[in-house]
Amino acid sequence: MPKLRILLGDDHTIVRHGLRKILEGLADCEVVAEAGDGREAVRRALELRPDVAVLDIGMPLLNGIEATSQITRRAPDVRVLILSMHANEAYIVQALQAGAKGYLLKDSADTDLIRGVTAVAAGGSFFSPAVAKVMLDDYVKQLSKRGITDRYETLSEREREVFQLVAEGRTNKEIAELLFVSPNTVETHRLHIMEKLDLHSAVEIVLYAVRRGVIR
Repeated sequence: MPKLRILLGDDHTIVRHGLRKILEGLADCEVVAEAGDGREAVRRALELRPDVAVLDIGMPLLNGIEATSQITRRAPDVRVLILSMHANEAYIVQALQAGAKGYLLKDSADTDLIRGVTAVAAGGSFFSPAVAKVMLDDYVKQLSKRGITDRYETLSEREREVFQLVAEGRTNKEIAELLFVSPNTVETHRLHIMEKLDLHSAVEIVLYAVRRGVIR
């Protein structure tokens, strides 16, 4: 089985070396390149096409959000996991809109880095537990202030299954194969879910899933 090929982008050498040590301690991971700024990260990602690019959100010359946007637009097969010091919903939204598949806090445990890289490489999403908790707490407060209930409870069992798979980044075809239904049926479920939850894009689906604790 081929190793996961990983690009590390961070302007702090010691951080990159720490990440490399963790990842290369795994038999199935290989760090194929490092980048000290966003422009270099984009160049290396387009040149090497790694499976996963782990990018700091605050890199010089080109920030991690813009680097993510350029990479995912020009090399959609490269999955991006954002690194950040901030569990801030605004940053998370920007990262997802740019095409990132995960958001990892720099003070996370080593196991979270491994889980994050593995999850996004497999086509899923990953968010640090602390990020998910902050978003969930904010979401509950918003609901309480507005005096409304969580519409998630209106979803059927099958719709909840589809919702999680969509939030994990699975395609209609992949979901159809997992659930033994047709892609058209999956699309119908997706439309019903978005209507029930008042969601209008893939980014909103992922954000809702993280807030609700459906995905990590």
